[in-house]
Amino acid sequence: MRPRDTGASRRFARWIPAIAAPIVIGAAVVLVPLQANAAVDLPDLTPKELLELASSSDVEAMSGTVEQTSELGLPDLSGLTGGMGGPASATPGAEGSDGGEDGDAASGAGIDELLSLITGDHTAKVYVDGSHARLQVLDRLGERDVYVAKGEGVWLWDSREQSATHVTVDQAALDALKAEAESHADEVRAKLEAEVGTLPTPEEVLDQALARLDETTDVSVGTDGRVAGRDAYELVLVPRDDATLVGEVSVAIDADTGVALAASVTAAGAEKPAFSVAFTDVSFAAPDASVFAFTPPDGATVTEHEVPVPTVAEVEQWKADAESGAAGEAEGMPRPVVHGSGWSTVVELPADAAGASMLEGSASGDAADSGTGAAEGAEGAEGFADASTLLDSITQRVAGGRIISTSLATVLITDDGRVFGGAVTPEHLLAVASSAG
Repeated sequence: MRPRDTGASRRFARWIPAIAAPIVIGAAVVLVPLQANAAVDLPDLTPKELLELASSSDVEAMSGTVEQTSELGLPDLSGLTGGMGGPASATPGAEGSDGGEDGDAASGAGIDELLSLITGDHTAKVYVDGSHARLQVLDRLGERDVYVAKGEGVWLWDSREQSATHVTVDQAALDALKAEAESHADEVRAKLEAEVGTLPTPEEVLDQALARLDETTDVSVGTDGRVAGRDAYELVLVPRDDATLVGEVSVAIDADTGVALAASVTAAGAEKPAFSVAFTDVSFAAPDASVFAFTPPDGATVTEHEVPVPTVAEVEQWKADAESGAAGEAEGMPRPVVHGSGWSTVVELPADAAGASMLEGSASGDAADSGTGAAEGAEGAEGFADASTLLDSITQRVAGGRIISTSLATVLITDDGRVFGGAVTPEHLLAVASSAG
């Protein structure tokens, strides 16, 4: 999608380490702790002042190297991915979906990629200059790039697959949507001011946000230190919730620019972060324009995709459908159910979602073996047996289903196909699932 203004780019630049980490594990990001340095003694700031420093950052250009590490407590599953495949895991209609060697290889590669994201370490290059941006993820055997350039849309490039996807949007339609939405916003603002008086100031909004945050979280300023060779403050968030697995979230904020340089999440009772992402080097000089230029090489597979721009009326209808559950029902997709709030939030996916498929696949190994076609049954049984082996390796059998536990997240797959997940203890998750019926 084509960027509309530099405001979004500034926010993107400021929170790159944060958005690079999986938000799904409770409080979002995890940061690498600051390198304590006795020589660093920054002026004292309150948590409120530190948040104001970060929110007021106006950096528009930067580049650097980001490293992500994961120690979630999952076993080494790399040996299982080579045999994954078969009819159950191949993509219908895709080349190799007949369960042959191509299907096995594609499926194995996909699972290996997924496990790598969960358990592996990653290095990426980040470049930002106004409305231009590039994220370059460096893999062992190639690289993946996301290019965002004003007037050119977004390019997604995978060097290993030699494939490029070009995402564009009708800018005129997008501008019209923005103008119409802003006119509606003015109407809402005028109505609100007429009913309750003038709107609160940004400072009052910040005070209210900190007050709500303080109800469930202890917010403090930690130890001054250095990240990527720069002096930085440390913002520390400690949950006041015994049900969560998160012990501490630490964010390193550049003392000069207010840019987030690092983030880490440490599990309750642990000494080292379970997940971290941080700049190892960073520059606030404008990157060379050449790093934002992309032309698909000869022989590459290129896919063009234009994002349709809805009207305000369509957006409002989608919102209404989402709130009522009609959207999911119309598309045959289950609507997630949220239990609780804050750090101990648990999300439930009803039956017919991924959980049912996983358990059916695991249970179908025996059925495939007893099929009338010996060769077909044996092939299916082998694929399902591999899936069952993978499931057994990462889950523990509990009353009513299987549970997956990591240092920062717990997932329960019930026998009836529902899936419960959250950054909570297994005991809390099981209690929520039991009360959900």
